[in-house]
Amino acid sequence: MYVAVDDSLFDAARQGDSVVLDRLLVACRPDLRRYANHHCARSSDADDAVQEASFVLYRRLPSLRSPGAFTGWLVTIVRRECLRLSRKMLHHPVPLDELVEQHYLQTRTDPDLRIDIVMAIQSLPDLYRDIIVLRDFEGLTIGEIAVRLKMIPETVKTRIH
Repeated sequence: MYVAVDDSLFDAARQGDSVVLDRLLVACRPDLRRYANHHCARSSDADDAVQEASFVLYRRLPSLRSPGAFTGWLVTIVRRECLRLSRKMLHHPVPLDELVEQHYLQTRTDPDLRIDIVMAIQSLPDLYRDIIVLRDFEGLTIGEIAVRLKMIPETVKTRIH
């Protein structure tokens, strides 16, 4: 799934333009639903996961800095929600390490979190790090990354995933 997000539309949505935000949601909802149907245990969970992604988008979009990260961010939200709903269905408690991670991220200050993110990105092998930097920091499309790195787009998508 990849939803191309125009920089000006992205900025307008981040600044609270509800019409633009609704357009973003309408554009990505079918792909999110298809992704959720593949990853959730029940079809009703898929709808719930997409709905939760919509809520998170409304609440957290201002904190997202790069239009290139938009799609990956939404997919991550849907995937986590599918996992949470599956655990709930199977009556599995949330693992302690996940609770610790959630608390850790919520209590971190921005500079500390940035340092951790930079260190995590630097720890990636070059073939993954280059693609992440080009997509999430330089805002290049899959096609532009493929041309720059002399790869086919499918390889770029696989490495991003």
